[in-house]
Amino acid sequence: MKLLSPVRLGNAEASNRVLFGPHATNLGVRRAFSPRHVAYYERRARGGAGVIVLEEASVHESDWPYERAPLAADCGPGWDAIVDACRPHGSLVIGALGHSGGQGTSHWSQRPLWAPSDEPEVNSREIPKIMEPGDIRAVVDGFGNAAGWAAAAGLDGVEINAGQNSLVRQFLSGLTNRRSDEYGSDRSLLAREVIAAVRSSIGDGIVGLRLSCDELAPWAGITPESAAALVTELGPLVDYLVVVRGSIFSVPATRPDTHHEPGFNLDLAGNLAGNLGGESGGGLIGDAGGARIVAQGSIIDVGQAEWALDEGRCDLVEMTRAQIADADLVAKAAADPARIRPCILCNQTCQVRDNRNPIITCVVDPRTGHELDDPEPCPGDLTGSHDRSRSENQSKDQARALLVVGGGPGGLEAARVAAERGRRVRLLEASDQLGGMVLAAAEGAGRRPLAAIVDWLEAEVRRLGVEVVTGHRATAADIDSHDGPVILATGSMTAPPTSPTTADAGVVSVVALLDGSRQGNLEELVPSDGAVVILDPIGGPIGVSAAELLAQTGRSVTLVTPDAFAGQMLALTGDLAPCNTRLAQLGVEVIRRVKVRRIGVDEITVEHHFSGEQTVLKGVVIDAGSRLPDDTLAETLAETSVDTTGRHARIGDAVAPRTIHEAILEARRAVLALDESGLSPRASQ
Repeated sequence: MKLLSPVRLGNAEASNRVLFGPHATNLGVRRAFSPRHVAYYERRARGGAGVIVLEEASVHESDWPYERAPLAADCGPGWDAIVDACRPHGSLVIGALGHSGGQGTSHWSQRPLWAPSDEPEVNSREIPKIMEPGDIRAVVDGFGNAAGWAAAAGLDGVEINAGQNSLVRQFLSGLTNRRSDEYGSDRSLLAREVIAAVRSSIGDGIVGLRLSCDELAPWAGITPESAAALVTELGPLVDYLVVVRGSIFSVPATRPDTHHEPGFNLDLAGNLAGNLGGESGGGLIGDAGGARIVAQGSIIDVGQAEWALDEGRCDLVEMTRAQIADADLVAKAAADPARIRPCILCNQTCQVRDNRNPIITCVVDPRTGHELDDPEPCPGDLTGSHDRSRSENQSKDQARALLVVGGGPGGLEAARVAAERGRRVRLLEASDQLGGMVLAAAEGAGRRPLAAIVDWLEAEVRRLGVEVVTGHRATAADIDSHDGPVILATGSMTAPPTSPTTADAGVVSVVALLDGSRQGNLEELVPSDGAVVILDPIGGPIGVSAAELLAQTGRSVTLVTPDAFAGQMLALTGDLAPCNTRLAQLGVEVIRRVKVRRIGVDEITVEHHFSGEQTVLKGVVIDAGSRLPDDTLAETLAETSVDTTGRHARIGDAVAPRTIHEAILEARRAVLALDESGLSPRASQ
C-alpha cells in the first residue's frame, strides 16, 4: 500500500504518507499547549500517523482569534513535551504558524485587527486596520522568531498558513488586498518574505505551506488558474504544499460537512502537481526543489487516499477528521482497513470555534480530546483484536452476561464494548434493522454518511459474537429471565405537537417521513403533487434535510421556523449559510420568526413574533420538533414485580433525546461502570 510507504520531506523522512493536519482543539491553557494536547497528539502518533501538524500558533500578539488559541511565544514548553511524547512512535511533528489578520477578532485582544486593506470581516463586520510598514515587519519577524522557537523545541519543522483564516492569504488575494504600495503591486511579496524568515530560522527543518488554491470567488480571488502561478513561484521555496480552498466568503468550504463529496480537492491538487518537481509533479523523491503535494478535502477513506496517490494526484494525504474519529487509522490500515472506525463528516463536535467554547471531541469516539479523562474502553492492540485470555482474570460478576435492549448507536456501542471486555452479550431490537434513529436521519438530503457509524458498529458486534435478536420488542419477562445487568437503550419517540391541534389534523412526524422515504412509502405520506409545510422549532439538520429531500422530488415545500434563519443551529457545524443557499436554490419557501397558533387538516396558522400578523399555510404538516424518551419498558418494569434494583441503566435518548455522541459516550460509561462496580452500572436510573 503506497499510503503506508515512506516519503521524504526536506531533510527528513516520514514513515508513511498520512498527515494529521492542524485544527483548533481548545485544549490549551491560556495561550499555551497543555497536557491535554500532549495526550491528544501522542495518541495519534501511537496510532501510526506519519506527519502530525500541531494546532496553529499565532506568530504575533496582535492575533488572538479564539480564547485558547496558542501564541508561539508561549508554546516552547508545550511543543517540547509533544515532541517527547510523539517521537518514540516515529511521527514527524510540525508546528503550524499563522496570523488570522482580518478574519480574527478583537474580542480577546481589545486591539484592532490587522489586514492588508480595510475589508470588513464577514461574520462580525469588524473593519480592520490597514497594516503599516512597521506592522508588516512585525509579522514577518514574528514568523521568523516563531520558527526559531519551534526549532529550539525540537520540532521537525513548521507549516505556514496561507489558507483559511490567514493574513498571508489575504495579502495574496484580490478580495482583500487593494493596496497601492509594493505589497499591492506584488501580492506574493509578503508570502516570500515570510518563507524566507522561516527558512533562515528553522535551519535544516521542514518548511510547509498551506495554500488556498481556489477562493471560490472568481471575480477577484485566487482561482485554480492563478494558483498555478503561485504554486510555481512559492512551491520551490518550501518542502511541501497543502492544497486547500476557501476564502473570507467561503469559510465552510475549507472543511465542509456531509453535503460535499469526500476528496473534493483531489482534482485541484492533481492539476497543480504538474507545477512542481517531486513525485506527483513528475520528478523523483529527493529531487532538489521538489515540494511534495499534500491533498486535503474530507479524505476519510484509506481506499480513496490510496487511489489519489496511485493516480499521482499527490504525495501525501491529509486525513485529519478521519484520525479524530479513529486515532489508530494508520495501524488499522496496515492490519485490517475494515476495522477503521468511520468519520461521518458531521462537524458536530470536532468544530470548536463557536460561542460555546467547547473542547474538541468526536461523535463516534467521545474519548477524542478527553484522553486524560476517559479510559480506553477496549484496551488492547491497535486493531482491537484483544487477548480474550485476560477475561479469565475478571471477577465472577464481570463475566456475567449482559442484556442490551435497543439496537441504535448507544445499544450497539454498549454491546461492542462489553463484548470486547470479555462479556457475553445479548442485544434485543424491536425493529427488523439495527441503527435506530440514525437510519432515519441518514435518509435526509446530504446525510447518507451518518449511516456509516451504525454499519461499522453492527459489523463489530457480529464479529465479536454478540447475540443479536431483531424484530423483538423486549418485555418485562425478558428482563426478569435475565440474571444479570441490563442496559436500556430504547431510544426516543415522537412528542405530540405543542400547538393546538384538531383531532383529525393528521400531522406526520419527520421521523415517519424519513422512514417512509427509506422504505419507499413516501407517496403514501406526502402526495407527489401536494404542498408540504415543515415545522422546525429546533433549527437543526433534520428539518432542513427533510425540506431538501422533498423539494428534490418536485414537491412544493414551506419551512416554518421561529428563528431568523432556517437551520439556525447549523451555524455550529458550518452549514448555516450553505443550507440556506441550498434551500433557496431548491425553491423552498422559508417563513421566519413565527410561532404556530393552530394546526388543522393540511393547514397551519402561524403568527409573526413582532407584528402579530397571522397567516394560514396550506399543505401536509410535517412536525420536525422535539422528541421524548421512550421509557415505556422502564415504566413497565417499575409497575411490575420484576426486581431490577441496581442492575439496569438507561442511556442515550432513553434518558433524554440528544445526539449520537451522547448515546455512544453513555454506552461506554455504563459498561465501564459495570466492570468497576462488579454489577451495577453508574448511569441515570
